[in-house]
Amino acid sequence: MRKIAVLTSGGDAPGMNAAIRAAVRRAAFHEIQVYGVYHGYTGLMQGDMQELSIGSVGDIIHRGGTMLYSARSEEFKSEAGQLKAVEQLRKHGIEGLIVIGGDGSFRGAQQLTKKGFPTIGIPGTIDNDIPCTDFTIGFDTALNTIVDAIDKIRDTATSHERTYIIEVMGRDAGDLALWAGLAAGAESIMIPEADQDMDDIVERLYSGYRRGKKHSIIIVAEGVGSAAHYADEIKKRTGWETRVTVLGHIQRGGSPTAFDRMLASRMGAAAVDLLIEGKADRMVGIQNNEIVDIDIDEALAQKHQLNLSVYQLARTLSI
Repeated sequence: MRKIAVLTSGGDAPGMNAAIRAAVRRAAFHEIQVYGVYHGYTGLMQGDMQELSIGSVGDIIHRGGTMLYSARSEEFKSEAGQLKAVEQLRKHGIEGLIVIGGDGSFRGAQQLTKKGFPTIGIPGTIDNDIPCTDFTIGFDTALNTIVDAIDKIRDTATSHERTYIIEVMGRDAGDLALWAGLAAGAESIMIPEADQDMDDIVERLYSGYRRGKKHSIIIVAEGVGSAAHYADEIKKRTGWETRVTVLGHIQRGGSPTAFDRMLASRMGAAAVDLLIEGKADRMVGIQNNEIVDIDIDEALAQKHQLNLSVYQLARTLSI
């Protein structure tokens, strides 16, 4: 294998640049050319790519987002779009492709492999919702961004003696809400993986009030609904003044943490190694701090599992 390509797809995640850098420099070490594909699968179908040198990926390890940009493509989901992408890869002499993104990006990689083009996936999403890997690139950075925001909001909640309901990202997974809620000492955490009992949440608020607590923080994962809805419910039941904060896309930006830089670097290099070994339709992951590779078909066939013991721990600590 003498020439490979790398692209980022779907939502951006801090650490994607570190993964690109690692892939390019690992390939250069093995005297393999790397082409960067711009704007995800849309750019792939259009042949929007250029060679990346060691210098072109310098000074990006600390930058959030993705230097290759990202986009979602409806056309690529079609047979015609996928064949167009393969045609462009063959035209440019590319022999293997690395895709950095979430499950939607992996489904695209899966289709390319089925059409005879070797593809390796690297999990890059703040949601941490990819099966078969303990962590995805970007999760740790987003988590720290959320915790920092909660700490700041708690200062105001304390000063004004109010209940704050904070909505965080995560799509259909509750990892960000759960980890952030535990780390920031939230009184209640609402996630898709657990039943949402408003009576329990209200009782927890009253319990805190009876022992002199005059402010509370409640974390709501976007997968269970809007924070505004739950704020209205709480006010109806208690009469207390509430405030809502939707953190939004601030969670996706920022300089990646040291953990995400390390994780992305290890995964980016491993993806190149897999292509060199002649492997395809594999996903790079991390399990028990060891880099592993898993069949993409197997990973996509599974459902992401959240560790509910962490949820129970958060409940016991927030009494």
